[in-house]
Amino acid sequence: MSEYFGKETPKLGFGLMRLPKKGLKTDIEQTKKMVDMFMQAGFTYYDTAFIYLGSEAAIKKALVDRYPRESYTLANKVNAAIAPTEKFAKNEFMTSLEKTGAGYFDYYLLHAIMNNNYEKYDKFHLWDFARELKEEGKIKHYGFSFHGGPKLLDKLLTEHSDVEFVQLQLNYADWEDKKITSRENYEVARKHGKSIVVMEPVKGGALAKPDKKIEKLFRDYAPDMSPASWAIRFAASLDGIITVLSGMSNTEQMADNLSYMKDFKPLNVEEQKIIQEAQRILGQSSTIPCTACHYCTEGCPKQIPIPEIFSAMNLKLGNGQIDEAKKAYAAITTEGHRASDCIECAQCENACPQHLSIISLLKDCKEIEE
Repeated sequence: MSEYFGKETPKLGFGLMRLPKKGLKTDIEQTKKMVDMFMQAGFTYYDTAFIYLGSEAAIKKALVDRYPRESYTLANKVNAAIAPTEKFAKNEFMTSLEKTGAGYFDYYLLHAIMNNNYEKYDKFHLWDFARELKEEGKIKHYGFSFHGGPKLLDKLLTEHSDVEFVQLQLNYADWEDKKITSRENYEVARKHGKSIVVMEPVKGGALAKPDKKIEKLFRDYAPDMSPASWAIRFAASLDGIITVLSGMSNTEQMADNLSYMKDFKPLNVEEQKIIQEAQRILGQSSTIPCTACHYCTEGCPKQIPIPEIFSAMNLKLGNGQIDEAKKAYAAITTEGHRASDCIECAQCENACPQHLSIISLLKDCKEIEE
């Protein structure tokens, strides 16, 4: 448990970006079971967003309509990047409130701020808007989620010193990554005295199935602990953490996370050394660090399934599974929309919170086209 804003917050949060699917729709019944498991274990923090397709309506049915409002905390976000006008951006709040039926949001964030969009949040006066919502009692705390570098983070926290918390991508794989700058961003936030909500602790699921050498490293020390547990406990062991969001997609993932986070114990010295060895191994990895957020696919004129293509390519890059990579690639491109269809418009790179060179990476992926 950690105490922030006058209340205790368990160190595991339920990220609602990757809810289970039944066909093309959210599996509401399985989501209800996951919510029940989460609540019964004593956890309370839920995180959704205006742009998480189907998430807000699903959490209304699975949580809001079934539990007392004071028994949980709900975070939501306003995204300026997709808003054509200031009015549209501000209307996102009321739309989210109506879809969730929550009455108010405990945490409200300016969403996915990075170097190529932060000025739009100023242009649309969204910092002042968040403050107004708090004064009116429509939200309890305001902050922002961030995918930029330490220089911009320092600038934002200096200019908006009343921000109560920040949401950062922190995991052992990105800790020293020169593009994600997890460690530097963490240190900037703590320098400003800000508490942190952790996103992408398992890097979009990639750290649940890490390099075979890393998996063996973990299994040799603790055979019964999942690779995901190491990633989440790494983030939860840092100072100043409000909670660690896990984007769980089924009851099995929920059960696994609850098994070690219900009675959370920070990494001990020996475990920290094992994580450092895993980081050294990752320094030699050539896999594509895509988190499958799908921000890149929203406006792709060729409808290329970029995250799925990268996932197929990683079978080759990470484990040398060339045939498996080609089969996976063929399965996701049966209707066309191949890597070779890219017209290099760069909308995907502008949207990518991981700052990946997607155009170049898609060119590399052509080698697994049959």
